[in-house]
Amino acid sequence: MLRRTHTCGELREFHVGQTVTLNGWVNSYRDHGNLIFIDLRDRFGLTQLVFDPDNGILADMMAQADKLRNEDVIGVEGRVRVRIGGENPKLETGKVELVVTKLEIFNKTDNPPFLPDDLTKLPNEELRLTHRYIDLRRPKMQQILQTRSRALMTTREFFHSNGFLEVETPVLYKSTPEGAREFLVPCRNVPGTFYALPQSPQLFKQILMVSGADRYMQICRCFRDEDPRADRQPEFTQIDLEMSFVRREHVMEMMESFVRSFWKSMCGYDVPTIQRMTYRDAMETYGIDRPDTRYDLRTTDLSDLAARTDFKVFKDALAKGADRPRFNSKRGVVKAMRVPGGADKLTRKITDGYSDFVKTFGAGGVAVTKYIKNDKGELALDTGVAKFLEPLKADLVAALGLEPGDTVLFVADAYSVATKAIGELRQQVARDMGLIPKPGAEGGGGGPWNFLWVIDFPMFERNKDTGKWVAMHHPFTAPRDDQRDQFVNADVDDEVAIESIVSAGYDIVLNGSEIAGGSVRIHDKAVQSKVFQLLGLTPEQAKEKFSFLLEALSFGAPPHAGIAFGFDRLIMHLCGTDNIRDVIAFPKTQIGADLMTKAPSQATDAQLKDLHIKSTWEPPAKA
Repeated sequence: MLRRTHTCGELREFHVGQTVTLNGWVNSYRDHGNLIFIDLRDRFGLTQLVFDPDNGILADMMAQADKLRNEDVIGVEGRVRVRIGGENPKLETGKVELVVTKLEIFNKTDNPPFLPDDLTKLPNEELRLTHRYIDLRRPKMQQILQTRSRALMTTREFFHSNGFLEVETPVLYKSTPEGAREFLVPCRNVPGTFYALPQSPQLFKQILMVSGADRYMQICRCFRDEDPRADRQPEFTQIDLEMSFVRREHVMEMMESFVRSFWKSMCGYDVPTIQRMTYRDAMETYGIDRPDTRYDLRTTDLSDLAARTDFKVFKDALAKGADRPRFNSKRGVVKAMRVPGGADKLTRKITDGYSDFVKTFGAGGVAVTKYIKNDKGELALDTGVAKFLEPLKADLVAALGLEPGDTVLFVADAYSVATKAIGELRQQVARDMGLIPKPGAEGGGGGPWNFLWVIDFPMFERNKDTGKWVAMHHPFTAPRDDQRDQFVNADVDDEVAIESIVSAGYDIVLNGSEIAGGSVRIHDKAVQSKVFQLLGLTPEQAKEKFSFLLEALSFGAPPHAGIAFGFDRLIMHLCGTDNIRDVIAFPKTQIGADLMTKAPSQATDAQLKDLHIKSTWEPPAKA
C-alpha cells in the first residue's frame, strides 16, 4: 500500500524536489491531451496531481489514470515541483503540484448520487442524509466536524483547569417527569418494566453534589421524544455542569468566564460583559424570553390607550380577566409594535398575512395602522384601525415615539396569548424588513455575537393543555433566595400568589437563541415537598418517582446550582447555520428518522417475545 507521508493540504514551496506519497479521493479530472491533471482531496485540502508520460510514466499507468473519475480512492507517489502554468490562489497548495511516478487504486466508485465538490447544485437534504457519508466529504461539512472537535477540546480544557471532575452518568435511567416525553427502553430481565433514556443528567448531577464531587461537568448525550424543529433533535449533546456551595451569582460568574474563554479560543472574539434582563422585562419589551436584541423592534403595552377607543376587538380583549392583576396570564391586554419605515416596506399583502401568522399562536389577528402624510401634506394615521385611533393620535405618537413612515402593529388578547403572538410576530417582521444580520456579520446593534442573561423567571406556569401547574425550568429549581418563605407559606390554590413566585433560574441567550439554561437547585426538603405538592404529586407519588433524590437530600445536601449548554446550538452559531442537522454527523429528520440506516425499524417477533411486548399498531386501511 502506498501510505501517505503528507496530507493533501500540506505541500508548499519548501517541499519542491521532495518525493512524497498522498492518499485521497479524486476531486476532479482533466485530460489535456498528453497530460492528465487530477485534484486529489482529503479533509485537509486539495493537491494537483500531474500524470506526464515525458516524466517516465509507463503506458499502463497512463491508461489507469485516464480511467480515474470523481470519488475514486487512490494513493500516489511523486516529486513535488513548482506549479507549471502559474499559481492557483484558490488553493493553499496552489503554488506546487505533484508529478506522479506511482499510482495505486484503492477503490473504484460507482456513479455517486451527487458530488461533494459541486457547490452549484447542492442536492436536497433528504438525498444528502440518505448518503450522509458522501455529504460529510464536502469541505463545509469537514470544517464543521473540525469545529465541533475543537470546541469539545476547548470546553474540557476550561473546566478541567477550573477544578471540575468529568463524570459519566447512566444512559439507562429511571422515568421521571421532567417536561418532555421520554424514550422508553424495555428491560428483558424484569418483564413489564422499562428504563428511560435521560432527558438530562439532572438527578445524577445533584446526587454527585450530595456525594461531595463539588464541581462536576460532562459532555453528554440527552434524549427527548418531542417534535423536532430547526434547532432541536431527539438526541442531542449538552455541556452539563453542577457546582456546590454556590448561589446564583457564583454560577453566572463562572459561566461568563467560560463563554469568554470559549469564544476567544474558537474565533478570537472578546465577549464584553454580558448584560442582564429580567424575564418580565424581556416579555414586556420583546414578547419572548430569549430576545434577539441585535435589532431594535420593541413591544409596548398600550392597554390604557386602547381602552379609550371604540374598537370592539380592543374592548373585547380588555374585558378578559379585568379583575386580575397586571401581568396575569389571563388578563386582557393590547400590545403594540412600532416598525420604523414599515409604511414603505410592509405591503398590504404582507400585513394581511400577519393575522394568519399570529393565529397559529392563538391570537385572533393583527390590527394595523400607518403614520404617514395624507393628501393635505399633514401627518395622520392611515389604513386599518386608523379611524379608531385618530382621536388619540397625539398620545399614540408620544407612547411609541412614532416617526413619519412608521407602521404600528397591534395584537389584543389574554396576556399570555398576546405576548407570545407579538413576540413571534416581531421576529417575522425583522425577517421581512431585513433587520437580522447575517451570521457573523458586523453591525445590527451588537456585532456578530449578542449575549444576554435572562433571569428571574416565574417558578411555575400553567400547562396550556391540562391547565395544571408545571415547573418552568424543572421541579428541582429553587425559588430566588428572597422568596423562599413566601413560597413555602403560599396557598397552593392562590393562583396569583403562585404566579408571582420568582425562581433562581438563569438562561444565556445568544442572538435570539437560548444556548444555556440553569438554576439554583433545591436542597431544602420543605421547599422540594411544596413543589411536588403544587405539581399535584402526593407524598407517595413523589417518593415513588424521586425516592433516591429525596433520601439523598435528607443526608447532608450542600447548597448547589448548575447549568447546561446546548452544545449543538453553540456549533450552529459558530458555523453560521440555522439548521441543527448541519452540525450533527448523523442527524435525524423532522420525524425522527435516520435515512441512512433506515432507523427506526420494526422489531422481529422473537425480539418482542423476549421483551414480553406486543405491538398494537396496525397499518392504516387502504382507501
